[in-house]
Amino acid sequence: MITPVPVALEGNGVRLEPLTPEHQGELATASADGRLWELWFTSVPEPARAGAYISDALDGQQVGHMLPWAVRELATGAVIGSTRYHDISPHIDRVEIGYTWYAARWQRSHVNSACKLLLLAHAFEAIGCRVVGLRTDNFNFASQRAIAALGARLDGVIRHHQARRDGTVRDTVMYSILATEWPDVKRHLLTRLARHGGEAR
Repeated sequence: MITPVPVALEGNGVRLEPLTPEHQGELATASADGRLWELWFTSVPEPARAGAYISDALDGQQVGHMLPWAVRELATGAVIGSTRYHDISPHIDRVEIGYTWYAARWQRSHVNSACKLLLLAHAFEAIGCRVVGLRTDNFNFASQRAIAALGARLDGVIRHHQARRDGTVRDTVMYSILATEWPDVKRHLLTRLARHGGEAR
């Protein structure tokens, strides 16, 4: 039975730091880069709500179904976003990766591949997950492309599944990676990072 606990993860130019209230100011600055909270199909907090966002994440950690991180880009030293394990199911050795967002200037860079490599390696190699899930809004086409590009398999779409912040209800697109698929996904991510110079950035 898996037991995820807060831990720092580092590699390929990024460090995932267990999220704390001390990250509030930097997280607010990151979300302001691109006014990301205006994207109605995401969970990015507006700067004034960064503290509440962190508090909600830590409440989820306290009850055992979330494990949140702040994403720090090491070359600049700046916090550039956040990600987390969520819907942690210890009895079936499953976590999901989500609530992932990055400041606009770091989107379509090496950062997402670097973060996913750290999170997936920790899930499969350190805590013994048998499957890692990923989900996104049916209108978040960029996220769907990014998840598919990792090598995750499409499980299906859950219709009328989850409330958005604006009160509408989304369909949820579900993906997963099995432990048996992890070696090929890992090789793919390492190749992507090497091709795009992730080690040096």
